[in-house]
Amino acid sequence: MGHIAVRPESESDRQAIREMVTAAFESDTEANLVDNIRGSDRYVPELSLVAQVDGEIAGFIMISIIDLVDGQNVSAIHSVAPVAVTPRHQGRGVGSKLIESAIARAEALGIPLLVVEGSPSYYSRFAFEHALPLGVVFHLPDWAPNEAGQVRRLSHYDQNTRGRVRYPPAFDGIT
Repeated sequence: MGHIAVRPESESDRQAIREMVTAAFESDTEANLVDNIRGSDRYVPELSLVAQVDGEIAGFIMISIIDLVDGQNVSAIHSVAPVAVTPRHQGRGVGSKLIESAIARAEALGIPLLVVEGSPSYYSRFAFEHALPLGVVFHLPDWAPNEAGQVRRLSHYDQNTRGRVRYPPAFDGIT
């Protein structure tokens, strides 16, 4: 496999991203989520990244703004969703490169906390940890273990950050 290059998505990438995300998930649900987020005020262009291998888009990651609700207080936090790698490039480090790049970019932007719903065994290698002990609560599907709700604390993290994760309308019908 060739060199993996990560960069922000461009307008001209969007159809290739849609096709790649649909292939990765074997469904257009996550591709629709990407479109919904892009069309919302929660979209962060500099955190919507593609990975290219030999000039071909092989992977995609998006970090967008969601809410953390603690009583009457609502704070903006950032969610990693989706992470997708085209099937023929899976298991070759593309997803890892995307996640590492996205975390570094989030850190550079001063973002204090990232959340993700996903495999604890996969995301723990990027220092994501179970959210519940830190006071961050996810409403997960019945089939998902509590540990699937995870956080990645960055250098601007405030230990008083806690509450219930609330997804914006762009996620309706997805989560």
